[in-house]
Amino acid sequence: MGKTLYLECYSGISGDMTVAALLDLGADRSVLDRVLKSLKVSGFETKISRVVKSGIDACDFDVVLDKEHENHDHDMEYLHGHHHEGHESNHAHGTGTAQDHHHHEHRGIKEITYIIEHSAMTENAKKIALRIFEILAEAESKAHNVPVDQVHFHEVGAVDSIVDIVSVAVCLDNLDVTEVIVPVLCEGRGTVRCQHGILPIPVPAVANIVSANHLHLKMTEVEGELVTPTGAAIVAAVKTKDKLPETFEIQKIGIGAGKRQYECPGILRAMIISQSAEIDEEKAQTEEFKNAEIGNNPKAENQETKDTIIKMETNIDDCSGEVLGFVMERLMKAGARDVHYVPVFMKKNRPAWVLNVICKEEDMETLQNIIFEETTTIGIRYSRMERTILPRETRTLPTPWGEVLAKVCTLNGKEQLYPEYESVAQLSREKEIPFTEIYRYIVLANKDKE
Repeated sequence: MGKTLYLECYSGISGDMTVAALLDLGADRSVLDRVLKSLKVSGFETKISRVVKSGIDACDFDVVLDKEHENHDHDMEYLHGHHHEGHESNHAHGTGTAQDHHHHEHRGIKEITYIIEHSAMTENAKKIALRIFEILAEAESKAHNVPVDQVHFHEVGAVDSIVDIVSVAVCLDNLDVTEVIVPVLCEGRGTVRCQHGILPIPVPAVANIVSANHLHLKMTEVEGELVTPTGAAIVAAVKTKDKLPETFEIQKIGIGAGKRQYECPGILRAMIISQSAEIDEEKAQTEEFKNAEIGNNPKAENQETKDTIIKMETNIDDCSGEVLGFVMERLMKAGARDVHYVPVFMKKNRPAWVLNVICKEEDMETLQNIIFEETTTIGIRYSRMERTILPRETRTLPTPWGEVLAKVCTLNGKEQLYPEYESVAQLSREKEIPFTEIYRYIVLANKDKE
């Protein structure tokens, strides 16, 4: 089961900050080194060290380029009357001239795709990296009004950007991150100088990424660029949610250092968080059926309750059962109350699926995004529906092998018990007792108590 990553972007986000934070979380350096050595790219080496930013110990990830490949424009010089640290401490600052950059490698999305496809990355890591580059290319395409396949620019073509993005993809894959929560991106103010001239913050590429991918941007009083195009593209490519759970546990914390000195801490904090499915379910049920009238009524367990839900539906005619199974898993984990799909025949007698999702209205946007990301559908229907639901509660029940959770519904004073699948399955795995034996015991043991 994959991990949930929370990125705290109060000091913005860049490619190298993200790599450093993920390495600090425990991503395997040897796996990353092996992939970087396999890239058909030359002229760089990486350095990983510890630094102190605003009194906080942090991991620092450096892509050190040789003189031939050094990219003066990858991180932009600030027009504050003095120089700030660039992406690398040994990078020269200055506006540069066309002659200064004649040797730089201008790669497009086609060349970068070739580099990634012929590397030692896993298929999942390749998918993540290519998605980040696609988002960057689309943003630059819009900014310069040229087709995506004709975009050739330093931010995507520079060696250090390739290394940063590939490293992020490899680390996310290595950590088995499947859900990423990013509530907001904090950005600075002012202007920057780049190869295109003087640009306002956020720069056009960042603004385009934020707009196209519905990211939440918060402008701060910090003077300088906090969110780089690479950082914004990473968030756009991997974010699955923009809201943290109301309660959660922090399993591990990683802190990545930025290279520039700002008024803000200049760090990216990444956390692996977890939330108990059983606790979530119990809390959701408690909130769903709780109200003052029922709470004060001693006969509340005999009452029915009404509420409103959202039903989303879409037809999919070119998707395998395995993909739909994965989609169902993501949807349920992201808050769907129920997910099912049924085979149908569409126009021209094409075999297809109808995917149905039941959810609360506040989860609708997140679940829609998952469906669009993971399937080929281009439209989703939805409707608000009234439903009648029985009052219920979750109980912990004893068995000879350990405790399990069960859902208990009440109608007209009579209880009906339903053992929770995950709880029974977990006990079955731990004790190596058949699932049906545990399930049958719970039902029969509690039937005798009626």
